Amino acid sequence: MSGKTTSQRNCGIMKHARHSLFYNVPASYHRSKGVASCRRALSVVLAAAAEDVHSAAVTGDENDNGMGVYGKQLTQDEILANWTDRFGDEPRKGSDVLVQCLEREGVDTLFAYPGGASLEIHQALTRSDSIRNILCRHEQGEIFAAEGYAKVTGKVGVCIATSGPGATNLVTGLADALLDSVPLVAITGQVPRKLIGTDGFQETPIVEVTRQITKHNYLVMNVEDIPRIMKEAFYLARSGRPGPVLVDIPKDVQQTLCLPNWDDPVNLRGYISRLPMPAKEDELEAVVEAIKESKRPMLYVGGGCVDAYPELAEFVKKTGIPVAQTLMGLGAFPEQDPMALQMLGMHGTVAANYAIHESDLLLAIGVRFDDRVTGKLEEFAARARIVHIDIDPAEINKNKHANIAICSDSRSALRGMNNLLDASPLKDDAFGEWFAEVDAVRKEHPDSYPTRDDVIMPQQAIEVLYEETNGEAIISTGVGQHQMWAAQYYKFAKPRNWVTSGGLGSMGFGLPSALGAAAAFDGKDGRPKKTVVDIDGDGSFLMNCQELATAAVDGLETKCFILNNQHLGMVVQWEDRFYKANRAHTYLGKKDVEWHITQDQKDIFPDFVTMANSFGIPAKRITHPDELRPAIREMLDTPGPYLLDIMVPHIQHVLPMIPGGGSFKDIITEGDGNDVY
Repeated sequence: MSGKTTSQRNCGIMKHARHSLFYNVPASYHRSKGVASCRRALSVVLAAAAEDVHSAAVTGDENDNGMGVYGKQLTQDEILANWTDRFGDEPRKGSDVLVQCLEREGVDTLFAYPGGASLEIHQALTRSDSIRNILCRHEQGEIFAAEGYAKVTGKVGVCIATSGPGATNLVTGLADALLDSVPLVAITGQVPRKLIGTDGFQETPIVEVTRQITKHNYLVMNVEDIPRIMKEAFYLARSGRPGPVLVDIPKDVQQTLCLPNWDDPVNLRGYISRLPMPAKEDELEAVVEAIKESKRPMLYVGGGCVDAYPELAEFVKKTGIPVAQTLMGLGAFPEQDPMALQMLGMHGTVAANYAIHESDLLLAIGVRFDDRVTGKLEEFAARARIVHIDIDPAEINKNKHANIAICSDSRSALRGMNNLLDASPLKDDAFGEWFAEVDAVRKEHPDSYPTRDDVIMPQQAIEVLYEETNGEAIISTGVGQHQMWAAQYYKFAKPRNWVTSGGLGSMGFGLPSALGAAAAFDGKDGRPKKTVVDIDGDGSFLMNCQELATAAVDGLETKCFILNNQHLGMVVQWEDRFYKANRAHTYLGKKDVEWHITQDQKDIFPDFVTMANSFGIPAKRITHPDELRPAIREMLDTPGPYLLDIMVPHIQHVLPMIPGGGSFKDIITEGDGNDVY
């Protein structure tokens, strides 16, 4: 051990979990007795691909390949060929080493809020000519923005916060990124090493706090370890099942001078030893044989298929198998395609849930059998043999037993099956009778909502937005009814145009994640230009409304599309259905009056139009259907950020709905808050 640095000697054993490989820290830093049990088995993609490819700044005509993928994926050699060490052979601070590490990973945009323990890092950022910082107004805003950036680009999102409250404000975003498999590197400043464990000013043991909500985290105790640790952090974040990695750096380490060793190798032997190999041909042959034997096959695809877009489309074309997508998988297959049954699950279409229920073979690819999809597990696809293909071995057989289980990335598995189908095609229209049955259900139970000529229906607002943007906008959402309506009524033709908080369901996600998307697609410095719309609810929007300042100051063209019903709509829906409409703190307006009763606009609370104007952002409120299309057009045509406040009824319910713990036979397709249940 004598030849190893302090941090290498402190490297903990590999844990059999997705949040793996823990670095031990001084005993005084541990506030709990022992490490909590880990939840997930570790997984990564093919080592060669993960080691050779890095996301970097985009240039020229390579901004968008038609799939929504952000730009050309540059190799490490290509990145470094354009990188110059501005310090030459001179020593530099650890903070400068850190920033240079980010440059060497191809980072050109990050989201950081300064503080005492991260001040050195911000000073170093001012010495970088290639990295821009988007100054969000809250650390939760910055990590949600980093997630949004990562979701639309496929690159690793980066955020930086100070110690103590700055670091703890990142916690929700880290948990969100873990559950939604978002590649993220979060860097936090920490008190000087000698103060660790002393309850120093703004000290929190953020490594311990975040251990169960990160894929991995580090406490950097030696400045010489920074190059290696940052290489490892980015590798871990982007490889296998992506996720968040936290790097905690004490202030005195940031201030220490050193000559960095850029060639210091990564130390991830345990991690790399668990690389899932490409799917074996005999495994894929078993899947193809199961398809040929089936009469009613069904595809259930999720976020793990987002980057397997062309392979999935080819597979559907070769097989004629209908497709249902999860909330995180929207856009992985074009929703305009006749084979697309749209979203399945609690608020999925009747046709998608019917097809899953009646299938005899379920091809589950890049999914985790989440409870919002399955409902009552034993009744989910109860008649079907199940094929489960996923890169994370911990997901295989975790919730639902798989008859054929393949631990592999979805893209290589689909590619392999397509090759087998080329060699041994299915019969023409092999599942035509089955598709006709499912299509008949779709026609009998289309997505629908009651229409009125006196008020704007929320579903109608999203449909008009879809039409006015030609379905080509990047859509972010908060969490609630508006999120589900967006998933139902805005149809995605490409991946990475849909940005939402799925697993954690974090209210306040919409605006800051839209800022991250807008930063990636602002049309400047060779970056592509896309329209970004935050479809939000009034309750969710309020949780991070301070980020209007970021949109205004940085000129980020984020269109805030607020469906304002003055209530926590989704909770109200559950109150209506299951609690006899008893309102338990779900009304967000003034206590003494309610706009829905008075119809007096001065009773709308808060006044989002005045709020936006206070930030210098143009805004408008509309209340009547005749105003809807012209107002949306004005919003889209106005340069820069814009806020459109759309007043909608609070009694509308998101339908269809399968109650929690229910099954397809419990599906609800009609009713609203006017009915008594």
